Amino acid sequence: MEAVMAEILPPVTDPVLLKQIDLLAKRHRAAGGVVMHLIGYIGGSAESLLGKLPAPVRSGLEGATERALSGAMVAAEHSRGIVADRPDWMNRTLTAAMGAAGGAGGLGSSLAELPFTVTMLLRAIQGIAAEHGFDPASEEVRVECLRVFASAGPLDDDDGMDLSFLAARTTITGPSLKSLVAKVAPRLSAVLGQKLAAQAAPVLGAVAGAAVNYSFTSYYQEIARVHFGLKRLARDSGADEGVLREELVARLTKK
Repeated sequence: MEAVMAEILPPVTDPVLLKQIDLLAKRHRAAGGVVMHLIGYIGGSAESLLGKLPAPVRSGLEGATERALSGAMVAAEHSRGIVADRPDWMNRTLTAAMGAAGGAGGLGSSLAELPFTVTMLLRAIQGIAAEHGFDPASEEVRVECLRVFASAGPLDDDDGMDLSFLAARTTITGPSLKSLVAKVAPRLSAVLGQKLAAQAAPVLGAVAGAAVNYSFTSYYQEIARVHFGLKRLARDSGADEGVLREELVARLTKK
């Protein structure tokens, strides 16, 4: 019944809403530009980066990502009662410093840096959720923050298929949150594998690590602003969020 009702909802015709959706689509398209320029500078392509990692690292990346993401959920939430949300530029600066430390020691130190960067990224996403009027402590918003991580990633040309916009509504419980972490981990592990490979590029070392982390942080902050911007638009206008999402996806997939 719900699916049938969704099909007969009228399209968005309010010019103010349509303009806001256009701005969100423009922001989404621009989000990955800095990362792609960086990868071009390092050399190779997004598709070839994962192949540059040693086989043991590639095979263990998904499990390591799931552990890092689960730990980040706890650490980021606990830190909210201790450290105030930071502006975007500060989050980028801090993660860049982490990337520099990781890149300076090669792949080994980059792997050690990974869970700290994931925690910082998640905390930044939570801060943007709060900025848009949503409570990061609620289970529902914690899931929405994970959905930002489930986006295609800064190196994929897959805007219209981002899980952050197309994920089905679920009942929010502890087990379902854990299940969502398991679903996000494979997609995020591919993204983080690309990050590790770029970060461990020969010669560039700490400079590449800082630049990669800065770019990835910028990307996920922008995607979070699109995601929670859409949710706030639905909340404030009273429009159906699913219909607004379809309008956004239509703009992202339009060639």
